[in-house]
Amino acid sequence: MNDFLFYSPTEFHFGRGAENAAGECCRALGARRAVICYGGGSAVRSGVLGRVEASLREAGVDYREMGGIKPNPTDDRVYEGIELARSFGADLMLAVGGGSVIDTAKAIAGGVPYDGDFWDFWEGKAVMQRALNVGVVLTIPAAGSEASGNSVITRRDGLKKISLKTPKVLRPKFALMNPELTFTLPAYQTAAGATDMIAHILERYFNNTPATLVTDALSEALIREIVDVTPRVLDAPDNYDLRACLMWSGTLAHNGICGTGVTEDWTSHFLEHEISAVYGVTHGAGLAVVSPAYQTFMATHHPARIARLAHNVWGVTPTGDDKADALSGIERMKAFLRRIGMPVTFAGLGIEHPDIPLLTRSLHAHKGNPVGNFFPLTPEDTTQIYTLML
Repeated sequence: MNDFLFYSPTEFHFGRGAENAAGECCRALGARRAVICYGGGSAVRSGVLGRVEASLREAGVDYREMGGIKPNPTDDRVYEGIELARSFGADLMLAVGGGSVIDTAKAIAGGVPYDGDFWDFWEGKAVMQRALNVGVVLTIPAAGSEASGNSVITRRDGLKKISLKTPKVLRPKFALMNPELTFTLPAYQTAAGATDMIAHILERYFNNTPATLVTDALSEALIREIVDVTPRVLDAPDNYDLRACLMWSGTLAHNGICGTGVTEDWTSHFLEHEISAVYGVTHGAGLAVVSPAYQTFMATHHPARIARLAHNVWGVTPTGDDKADALSGIERMKAFLRRIGMPVTFAGLGIEHPDIPLLTRSLHAHKGNPVGNFFPLTPEDTTQIYTLML
């Protein structure tokens, strides 16, 4: 096991009506002026935005709003938010939504006190040292951004989709999590979110670090729970306990606990980021296509870990043939993904003729050569994996 620093200071308010604590949480941080970021009209129609606003008013916190943040958030909305927050004199960013809204709020929070272009941080030209405080009212369990210091933003010029990791600076100070807010999520969005959760765990699970027994066991147990609960949630979308289980799973999948003591990989996310940057697909759905293909490649090149996943998560009986067991586990994963309505091929994403050379060139231009830690990929390897998605 590697030495590690685990830092997770976020205060979680979990349960019915949690969003009503927004005002007191902001005031506890000394906030007086907040910018509320949210996505589409669902935050308004569901009433959650109104309840958050009422909570802020009761606490004496002034606010401005920035709505209409879309999936795969782009740099133009970040620049817009930085200008709004500066002109308003904001001292806190409050995200009401899922990963895209939270990631945008984080990017704005980091950009406000910085004299240069916020994109400097994403391109590695500068290191973020400070940011406005960030709070979250979670409405879409998926990305786990409510519990991490990560933010993924797409630069429209060149379609660069890059994840910035700031273990301390951008972690939300509080996250308000009411499973009731997820009852009306479309089935596709629920399933894509669950797929994203599993992928977050696998990015840590696919590692070469020895003696990580506890971390491995946590990861396997969490994936098994997501696999068990997700179809049941889709069958009973207003079941509070099932929704609560799925929501908390998304947080644990990405707060860092599943990466303690290991050298993480993140290759599957890098592969998917190129797809969603070019074709605009839902991130979780893209991962549903990437992950089985990536594992199929690894079943030949690095089979032992994929076989362990097959044994301990997908219930494959060990045969002594790691490659065969790994492939059996992948087939069971694909069956699960189909069961919850996720695609497993490019065509399932609506991409009939993907430009694989473009995706490969873009990936290695952004991430270097080779890419990844579990099994470093050359451009030839990357092309093989994208081809397996056909």
